[in-house]
Amino acid sequence: MAGVLDLFKLDGKVAIVTGSERGLGQAYAIALAQAGADILGVTYADLADETAAAVRQAGRKYVHLKANLMGLEPIPGIVERAVKEFGHIDILVNNAGTILRHPAIDFTEKDWDDVMNLNLKTVFFLSQAVARQYLKQGSGGKIINIASMLSYQGGMFVPSYCASKSGIRGITMSMANEWAKHNIQINAVAPGYVETMNTAPIRADEERKDSITARIPAGVWAQPSDVAPTVVFLASAASNYLNGSVVAVDGGWLGR
Repeated sequence: MAGVLDLFKLDGKVAIVTGSERGLGQAYAIALAQAGADILGVTYADLADETAAAVRQAGRKYVHLKANLMGLEPIPGIVERAVKEFGHIDILVNNAGTILRHPAIDFTEKDWDDVMNLNLKTVFFLSQAVARQYLKQGSGGKIINIASMLSYQGGMFVPSYCASKSGIRGITMSMANEWAKHNIQINAVAPGYVETMNTAPIRADEERKDSITARIPAGVWAQPSDVAPTVVFLASAASNYLNGSVVAVDGGWLGR
């Protein structure tokens, strides 16, 4: 009889991870590989050598696909490449995203659209394309979106990012409502303050960094590796009855 830890294994699974070249996306790809999954990494960068090496060190296959996810054009090719390389898809991690920091009074239409297109529009339509593949396979599957503390809070100087991450929470629930009957689970992870390139400008301001750290009950910022195990859980059979949820991995921030 299989033990509970076997539910977390991803042997034979295939995961698409967007934005897999660094930071949280890299941590997600490596953790999924360590759990047994092969990875199709979709990045804006030409290469993702560090991620590829770590995935292969874990004994799994890594295929790199360069794509500009600011538009919808690459989406059919992403699904086709994954199926061509691996024969099927089991997991999608919608990690790629961007943030622009300006006072709301100064925000331009381009500032708004650039963030919303990548963080929300592409996430929905890539999820739709992968869900169609799941239906074709008849096997169900997992979709994991990346939300934020700003899925719950307003923040400052990031109106489009806040809107996009609030939207992620909404479409996660909405897609789950429709696709649960097909054995497709859609959940999201909401990381707290993590030491990545996206938070470098905040961390460079010592006063602001200290004020944020003081508000985190855990007393420290997260590393990407602190968040990645939750993605593995949501990608695994251990989460088969979890659907439409947003899991905060925030050191207690939201409970403060």
